[in-house]
Amino acid sequence: MINSTAANLRYSVRVSFFLLLTFAVALNAGCGLFGTHKKVQVPQLLTPLSEAAKSRLITEVNRLASVHSLHGKVDIEFEDTSFAESGIAEKYKQADGTVTLQRPGQIYLIIAVPFIAKDIAQMTSNGETFRVAVLQGEDKYRRFVKGTNSAVYEKLDGDGAEPATQKGKKGTMNEKQTVTALSNLRPQHLTDALMISPIAVGSQSGLTYVQSEFYQEEADSRPEKKGARVVRGYYLLEEISQAGTNDARLLRRFWFDRVNGIRLARIQSFDENGLLITDVSYWDEKPIGESGQARLPARIEITRPHDHYKLSITYQTPAAVDVDKEFRPEAFVLENRWQLSEVDLDARQRNKAAVTPK
Repeated sequence: MINSTAANLRYSVRVSFFLLLTFAVALNAGCGLFGTHKKVQVPQLLTPLSEAAKSRLITEVNRLASVHSLHGKVDIEFEDTSFAESGIAEKYKQADGTVTLQRPGQIYLIIAVPFIAKDIAQMTSNGETFRVAVLQGEDKYRRFVKGTNSAVYEKLDGDGAEPATQKGKKGTMNEKQTVTALSNLRPQHLTDALMISPIAVGSQSGLTYVQSEFYQEEADSRPEKKGARVVRGYYLLEEISQAGTNDARLLRRFWFDRVNGIRLARIQSFDENGLLITDVSYWDEKPIGESGQARLPARIEITRPHDHYKLSITYQTPAAVDVDKEFRPEAFVLENRWQLSEVDLDARQRNKAAVTPK
C-alpha cells in the first residue's frame, strides 16, 4: 500500500510538472498573440472600378489606333532588365530623340546625346525592311545594319559577329555592349508600340476576343503614396487566332485599368510558341498636338525580354507633336552616308545556310 501511494505521488508530480511546462511554453509563444503587434500594411483595393463590355474595350483600342502619323521630340531612357546580361552604358542610358511614325509600320528614329547635336544612332523601317546606323564609339564598333522585319536573326555581338559562347562579366556595361544593344534594337518594335494596331471588328478578321477580370497587387503610382502597395482592378482582352478546330494561338493581351474610368494600360504580344516577345506599358495620357486633337499616352515603356532591353519613351512637349501630317515614303529611307561598315543580316543568314551541312 505504501509503495502504491508513493508511485501515485510520483505520477502526480510528473503530470503536474508536465502541465506547468506546457503552460509556460504556451504562455511564451502566446506573447506574440496578446502582446504589442507591428502594424502590417494591407494593400488597398483602388476604387471606384468602372464597368465595361467587350465592345467598349475594343472601341478604346481603336480610338488610340486612329492616329495616322506622329512626329516629335522625345526623351529616351534605356534600362537593363532583370534577365539581361548586358545593357546600355551609363553615358548612353538617357538620350534625346526625334521620332517620325506613319502607318503602315513606317518609322524614322534619331537617338542623340542630350544637349549636344551629336547622334548616337539612327534607324528606320518602311514596314518591310529596317536599317540601323550606330554612329558612336570606336571605328570597329560603328556599323550600318540592315535586314527584314519578319525575319528572325541571331543577335549581334559588339564587333558585328554572332555572340561568342563565352559570356562576359555579369553587370558590366561597356562601349561594346552599348553597340550590341543598339545593333539589336529593331525600329519596328517601336512602331508597334507607339502606333497600336487596331482591332478589326467583325467575323471577317478570323480573330476571337475574350474578356476577363483580373486584380493585381502593385506599387502605388500616386506621388503622395510613394512606397505603398495597392490592388488595382483590370479588364483583360485577349486576341486569339484559331487556325483549326483544335489549334488556337494567343496574339495579344490588352490590359485595361478600371480605376476611375477605362484606360488602356498595357499590351503584351506573343509569338507562335506562346513566348512573350513584347510588353508595352502606357502612362500619363495627355492631349497631343497643337490643338490637342488626339489624346494619347505621353510615356511608353517597351520591354523585350528575349532581346534583353527595356526602354522608356516620353514626349518632351506633347503640344508640339505633329499629328496626322502626311510624310512621303522617302522620309523613311536611311542611307549609309557615313560610309560605315555594313552588316546585311539577310546575306549573313543565306551564307550561313549555304555552308551548314544538311
